[in-house]
Amino acid sequence: MGVVNVTPDSFSDGGQFLDSRAAIAHGRKLIEEGADILDIGGESSRPGARAVAEQEELDRVLPVLKALEDVPVSVDTRSPAVMRAVLAEGASMINDIAALEAPGAIEAVAGSDCAVCLMHKQGDPATMQNAPRYRDVVLEVRDYLSARLSACQKAGIDLDRIIIDPGFGFGKTVEHNFKLLKHLERLAKLGVPVLAGWSRKSSLGAVTGRPAGERLAASLAAALLAVQHGAKILRVHDVRETRDALAVMQAMDRA
Repeated sequence: MGVVNVTPDSFSDGGQFLDSRAAIAHGRKLIEEGADILDIGGESSRPGARAVAEQEELDRVLPVLKALEDVPVSVDTRSPAVMRAVLAEGASMINDIAALEAPGAIEAVAGSDCAVCLMHKQGDPATMQNAPRYRDVVLEVRDYLSARLSACQKAGIDLDRIIIDPGFGFGKTVEHNFKLLKHLERLAKLGVPVLAGWSRKSSLGAVTGRPAGERLAASLAAALLAVQHGAKILRVHDVRETRDALAVMQAMDRA
């Protein structure tokens, strides 16, 4: 899953693809590099980010979605109104950091045949990194995602349409993130594909001391570890390099 942030303030590439023409060109480039699906977002969910008005989010996302209608596109949004609008324009997936908890969100997805990614977070982006706490982060994330899976099934969303995401960096400390990574297979046992989003995250910066633009090596290491521990989808900024790293790991697995 290649990332296309159509935002002015995303943590790693804010503003770089805010212009729709730049975002479309970047999306095409990621597909050429081997992305199976593009994840387009019109609202930053970085720590400290503020909410964006629905119309502004749509103004950012819809031109890009329409131009890329020939490839699988996921839209990263927590707004039910935005969900309905992008699904009407052919989006293949909704990637919701709020796991369809907003009023009307679950109904928006249930009324379509799209895929959906349910993510765990603690708090909202504006405050989520203010001293997050858990008694047992793996158990609590697993139980939350299990409950959201049940809610979706009750609403008529079949399990074969659902992906789960532990939400690395969303209301978690560095220790929480690595504990979740180490025990990712416990989430995989919920019976749906697990998505891992480690690319350029601040936890990698905490470990390496590198700024966001210099975390490629760390991102590749985290991606391979995530796959080894059960992830089926990797959400990344650097598609070509991640594909190469996976190719080496898969060659060893076949040997």
